[in-house]
Amino acid sequence: MSAVQELIRSEADGSISFGDYTLDKKSKLDNFENSGDLYKVKTFEEITKLERNGMFVYESVPGTAVTNFTETDDGIEFSVEGVQDAQITVQLEDDAVYQVLVDGASAGTMKTNMSGKLNFSVELNEGVKTAVRIVKK
Repeated sequence: MSAVQELIRSEADGSISFGDYTLDKKSKLDNFENSGDLYKVKTFEEITKLERNGMFVYESVPGTAVTNFTETDDGIEFSVEGVQDAQITVQLEDDAVYQVLVDGASAGTMKTNMSGKLNFSVELNEGVKTAVRIVKK
């Protein structure tokens, strides 16, 4: 089980890991500092949500555990785990086109909406991390 027991933590490579889909009650941690940014995480079996400096970053329904979440100018990269398939929403650049890769295979090219949100689904199996990479085209 790869749930992040601390709810959110910094990794040695500068990325963050967050989320605990094994919780039956909503838990949250606010004002977690990483690389000069303040993060807030809310997580439990039904949803995992991450905010940075008060702005939306990530949400999954149902809840997930996310490891090595990294953002660059070109996109986002992370591994995700959960007990069942998840609908994931991430914040990216407004009205832009991205290639979504799941475990190295293309899940298609998708366009963010006017507020920069990108929605996609990932098939998950408990105990198995699924690699997600979203790259700007």
